Amino acid sequence: MSKTIVLIHGAWVTPASWADFRQPFEAAGYSVHTPTWPLLDGFTAAEINAAPPAGFGALTVGKVVDHLQRFIETLPEQPILIGHSFGGLYTQLLLDRGVGVAGAAINPVLIGGIVPGPTTLTAALPILARPNGWNRPYAFTRERWFRRFANAAPRALSDAAYDAYVIPAPGRIFYQAASWIGTGIDPRRRTAPLLITEGAADRLVTPYLSRAAFNIQKGSPARTDYAAFPGMSHFLIAEPGWERVARTVLDWIQDL
Repeated sequence: MSKTIVLIHGAWVTPASWADFRQPFEAAGYSVHTPTWPLLDGFTAAEINAAPPAGFGALTVGKVVDHLQRFIETLPEQPILIGHSFGGLYTQLLLDRGVGVAGAAINPVLIGGIVPGPTTLTAALPILARPNGWNRPYAFTRERWFRRFANAAPRALSDAAYDAYVIPAPGRIFYQAASWIGTGIDPRRRTAPLLITEGAADRLVTPYLSRAAFNIQKGSPARTDYAAFPGMSHFLIAEPGWERVARTVLDWIQDL
């Protein structure tokens, strides 16, 4: 199995969100990479918040996945992919292309064919209902970040993360996720193992969505596994208990 890991961050955060989560993998001898999305390279969170790059609001799922694939192709070996949130969607799309030797999708945004439930729809509505939201970035307020993304974290930790690495997200990717544009996969093509997780207290990607993805991905001839984390929110890669999430993913990788 590969000794290279690529951590793929989700919407609203920079690669700094992986600062703690990456450590157990590095301690186990893996080379860990944390690429960012197109248009964000070289910018700090403060700079992105002050002035999102031109065209960022209209960034598409396909352009992000293409960008990640180009980065992966520069590595000396095919990596293990670990993606969170939209990064979990991108992980599945990359595996669908034959990129990566294994993948873990941590509370992944819905792939094509999954109908979001009411909790996810109410979270997405402020993004989708904006005039010209298709082309505009969407930024969380501090309060909404805590209530929707980091609701199982202590408020002080949520606020510290918000100040350190929370950024706007491209509006277009949410329209694509809601309408299944560019987010479809064919599990019959996947030959790499896949782990999907849920956080029971997730108010963005609810357990229903994670289980729906798992039920689709079970159609693959490759190994497909599932892990649930009671009491954890969408911020499960950094909130209290993240060590258990990382340990579960690491144990799964080492069992392949």
